[in-house]
Amino acid sequence: MRAQSLARAVFTLMLAAFSLFNADAQHLEILHENRSVSLRGLSAVTDQIVWVSGNKGTVGRTLDGGKNWEWITVPGYEARDFRDIEAFDASTAVIIAIAHPAHILRTVDGGKTWKLAYENNNKGMFLDAMDFSDDRHGIVVGDAVKGSLFIARTKDGGSTWHETSEKYTVADSTEGCFASSGTNIRLKSNGEYFFVTGGLKSRIISGSAAVALPFDNSKASTGANSLAIEKGGRMMIAVGGDFAADSVRSKNCFVSKDGGRSWTAPKSSPYGYRSCVEFLSPDRVIASGLNGVDVSVDAGNTWTSVSHDSFHACRKAKKGTVVFLSGNNGRIGKLTD
Repeated sequence: MRAQSLARAVFTLMLAAFSLFNADAQHLEILHENRSVSLRGLSAVTDQIVWVSGNKGTVGRTLDGGKNWEWITVPGYEARDFRDIEAFDASTAVIIAIAHPAHILRTVDGGKTWKLAYENNNKGMFLDAMDFSDDRHGIVVGDAVKGSLFIARTKDGGSTWHETSEKYTVADSTEGCFASSGTNIRLKSNGEYFFVTGGLKSRIISGSAAVALPFDNSKASTGANSLAIEKGGRMMIAVGGDFAADSVRSKNCFVSKDGGRSWTAPKSSPYGYRSCVEFLSPDRVIASGLNGVDVSVDAGNTWTSVSHDSFHACRKAKKGTVVFLSGNNGRIGKLTD
């Protein structure tokens, strides 16, 4: 029994060392920076086709994996902030503009022209994020209007949007969805959605339930910012924290193994406030925020810092393997081995 216990202990140590080596082997390559825009919208279609969006009416696109970028200022929207973008190929993309009035725009010619797909002039409108389960079905979430968090859906790739009345979305002005990376809502292929909220209350909300999340909710700057769901649907990770105190590691990450019904803190948390989290495989996860980027190789239980560079968003290519990141000062990065 002693020999078996010793062998088991040695194996555990070797596995931990291997996991640490894998995390430390990650390298973050800067593809672009020194541009006076904040890029919170990021959509990687393939390892070569990537779109970004941000303030000052900015949209960027690369067709060669980030070697060269084409920059667009959407006419008439020079003062707007596009906090999220969803791209489907080299020509087609959808962007949302935060604040009032709420606008959703769509291009089919690589950004040369944009069509207004949705407009809402109601007081208090603030679109936060969107997600698509395929090239046609999508959902957008926004802050509370008239006592309920805003939700609209599309069935035609973002050409038209229809507001919906959903359960469990009743909220007051102290609870909202942070427009930090376009990843606080996830839409599954069966039409089921999940999104997380923050502020003085944090919840994960779906069409069938709303569950309180154990984030620090002591200030308007605290709470959940982003949600990642592993393909199987049972494993979920929510990240956030306090964007006004971005180095605080406590209560900034929680893991669910039962489809969002219960949540526990990891053994070791990401190294500060995190605005985005993304599954790269069933066990490998990346999270990014104002003070750096972390990787987990054990499904979010422990985290290793791989960069101190600031990034708002991190996304794996939908039809590829490369992980791209975007942030302040026009910074765009790529995670490499």
